[in-house]
Amino acid sequence: MRMFGAPATPAALPTAAERIRSILEAAHSMTAVTEDQRTEVRHLDGADPMGRLHLHPAEPGGESEYRPAIRLEFTDVAPTPVRDRVRARVTVLGRLLTPFSDLSADSGSGAGSTCMEFVRAELETADGIFPVGLEELDAARPDPLAPYEAGMLTHLLDDHHELVTLLLRLVQPAPTAAVLRVLPLALDRYGITLRLEERSGHRDVRLPFPSPLDDVEQSGAQIQALFSAARRRSHRNTLPA
Repeated sequence: MRMFGAPATPAALPTAAERIRSILEAAHSMTAVTEDQRTEVRHLDGADPMGRLHLHPAEPGGESEYRPAIRLEFTDVAPTPVRDRVRARVTVLGRLLTPFSDLSADSGSGAGSTCMEFVRAELETADGIFPVGLEELDAARPDPLAPYEAGMLTHLLDDHHELVTLLLRLVQPAPTAAVLRVLPLALDRYGITLRLEERSGHRDVRLPFPSPLDDVEQSGAQIQALFSAARRRSHRNTLPA
């Protein structure tokens, strides 16, 4: 995802491992591909797959043993009706150590557990494909806003669209008359991303919070800080409020 607007320091963006963990945390479904089947797993709501996927490091000499390959695919879709709604894709590659089990939240307390030898995870965005190792993935934590992002963005768009338009005052360079629509695209502990849609395409603008969030309870104050900063800006936007 290409970001525009004020320059962000490296610390103002989630790492690839953090994005993967956040996407898994908020996932509603996934696709599991093995040598003999392709399974659509739904109803993951509230059940982070990382809690039921037991990822094991590769053991020396393990490649000499037959272990079926498995590929887990997740798609990160924007909750708002922007163009090109797929924000990222995550793939977890490995080899099965136990038979694959349904990971859905309603599969029962004794089901839904799979052990796999981890090969690598990949985050695919408009910027490219970023491989992540097991230690990095284990050390990363999901974004505290990940489970709430969809509800927060749709609420902002449906009930407070004038505030979305207000945030355009923070965009540099200032939007021109070519911008037809602005929608919130993403929200994480570091800031909010807007998508500015034009007739010929779109561009994404990241507006960083004054400081990163540690928990969801801090989100209200940080979002209000952006609104306050926008009100202090004098340039007019080109979209109707």
